[in-house]
Amino acid sequence: MTTNTVTVEGVEVSTDHWIDGRRVSSAERFADMSPVDGSHLADVASGGRAEADAAVDAARRAFPAWAALGPEGRLPILKRFAEGLRARVGELSAVETMDNGSLLMANVHRVVPRAAQNIEFFADWAMTLDGHTIDSPEVVNHVKYDPAGVAALITPWNAPLMLTTWKVGPALAAGNTVVVKPPEWAPLTCSLMADIAHAAGVPAGVLNVVQGIGETAGDALVNNPDLNRISFTGSTDTARLIGQAAARSITAMSAELGGKSPFIVCADTDLDAAAQTVAGQYNNAGQVCLAGTRILVEDSIAAPFLEKVREASQRMTLGDPRDKATRVGPLITREHFDRVAGFVDRARTDGATPLWGGSRADVGALYFQPTMFGDVASDMEIAQKEVFGPVLIWQTFSSDDEVIAIANNTRYGLAGTLFCGDEARAMRIASRVVAGTLWVNCFFVRDLAAPFGGSRQSGIGREGGSWSFDFYADIKNISVRKGGFKTPTGA
Repeated sequence: MTTNTVTVEGVEVSTDHWIDGRRVSSAERFADMSPVDGSHLADVASGGRAEADAAVDAARRAFPAWAALGPEGRLPILKRFAEGLRARVGELSAVETMDNGSLLMANVHRVVPRAAQNIEFFADWAMTLDGHTIDSPEVVNHVKYDPAGVAALITPWNAPLMLTTWKVGPALAAGNTVVVKPPEWAPLTCSLMADIAHAAGVPAGVLNVVQGIGETAGDALVNNPDLNRISFTGSTDTARLIGQAAARSITAMSAELGGKSPFIVCADTDLDAAAQTVAGQYNNAGQVCLAGTRILVEDSIAAPFLEKVREASQRMTLGDPRDKATRVGPLITREHFDRVAGFVDRARTDGATPLWGGSRADVGALYFQPTMFGDVASDMEIAQKEVFGPVLIWQTFSSDDEVIAIANNTRYGLAGTLFCGDEARAMRIASRVVAGTLWVNCFFVRDLAAPFGGSRQSGIGREGGSWSFDFYADIKNISVRKGGFKTPTGA
């Protein structure tokens, strides 16, 4: 189909767009560099208004037939799509690791298999939606989930394949057609996803992928008035711009945005488990929106717990993410590295003290040491803004009221983590922390049936289970008067 391909870790990947069931090139291209070793992976087609409009037009033409299949007609196609992803876990993992620097073992065993699960789960869930009725005294209300139309799906670079399928799965299962805008810093696995969908029998125009820079391809896509849904995962600042575009066309939008999540440790908890989990916040070099980056520790155990965290953090080996022993890989780009380093430098200037780390690691250009800051006041930049790197802050508290006040003292509300040995106390604290997800004595456990999203400036809406279909479908109520038919159904 296209001659514009590259080979990454032995896997051939197209560098062109996927529009209306075929590969489409662009005169403009952008360089895709590996954060692992600085190598040049590809020159990727860089789309703009022409490509975005062509993809939306293709999705609009494909929509009626895809919607008409119904959940039962779409199910076998989406099942094959999921199986296609599952069959290529090794290849997808290898490409994703080179493209964004994430740990290979995490991709193989957890992240990429979740991408397949995302497609399969929502295909199955769509089968359960229709048939819900509400009985009223005068009428019977029949609730239906109608396909909404064309959805633009804009995804981030820290887990591009998994987070793309988290949107693609329910959008397609609901009967919509989609245009994916993958991240320019890590676009390659989304390109492979398009090939896998095509091989599974997803019809032309149902799934489209337009690559490019956010300010051009992304801007052109979200400003297309023929969209029915926009789903975005990324920064709060970018969401403001997308929200303005969506408002002009009254297009429904969901957004999962940044976080500055608290990690609360009470004195009566399992301190060894809590310390290991704190050290785990350095995974993926801290490039995880859900990470608990503000470590809030009950003051009576602060000193011994700090030593446990220090010891656990020292075991977070930095290095090549392809190495099984590595726990912390590189930051994604030089631009992002400089951003993280800038936060660290300003924190020092503000009076915070590095308890460990605080500079570039000597294993490569984009590797930053796992860092912990003490002497942090809650109004400092380092306590208020998302760093998105391996940088945590350490604060203490003496009462539940105090820790809740500290936990809620940011503009965010994405997630939180709480380690506590008293169930009643844990539930009191958890119920008062502003967060879309609050983990108690665990971290990063995600059930696809549960609601997920952010509060405050961490997001708009919820996804997961039926909440995904509340967004990706037009929910209709057919209200039928009882006894109003001369010939009842089935007579």
